[in-house]
Amino acid sequence: MELDPALPVLNQTVLTSGPGPFVLLGVPGLQTLHAWLSVPVCLLYMAALAGNALLLGLVATDKTLQTPMYQLLGLLAAADLVLATSTVPKALAVLWGLSGEISFAACLAQLFVTHVTFIAESSVLLAMAIDRYVAICQPLRYGALLTQRVVGIVAVAAVTRGACVMAPPVALLQRLPYSPN
Repeated sequence: MELDPALPVLNQTVLTSGPGPFVLLGVPGLQTLHAWLSVPVCLLYMAALAGNALLLGLVATDKTLQTPMYQLLGLLAAADLVLATSTVPKALAVLWGLSGEISFAACLAQLFVTHVTFIAESSVLLAMAIDRYVAICQPLRYGALLTQRVVGIVAVAAVTRGACVMAPPVALLQRLPYSPN
């Protein structure tokens, strides 16, 4: 029993530019409570922005906080700001009923930024652990081993590591054939 070779070609509808926009529903079944759900989300978002911005401002302006430990805390605060800012505004827009859609490209960008930030945070946490290890176990060599240059290298390496890990999967997701809904 042989199938006609023309049938699979007629049956396949493939989108080469990616699917259309995704419809975001918020919390299904709780659409009437979206305004109330947005209040704690918005308050936590504002607290995260204020706290991390304050920490970054203090580390940048106070000369006594210009040590590797506090600079690494500043990197962690910057990563937290990026992470919160890449996801929460869209969630609030959905909860407030302002925007219930996200384009395929915006979804991939959000996926990329979120995962790169998570990977960068893990790199910074590793650097913080090494910083404390050197401070405790090698206190006389601490100043020579952990300098501002090393913290800068850690920051660049953290973001580069995240981008190198996440670029291939996102590129492959973009190239996948999608069928229309």
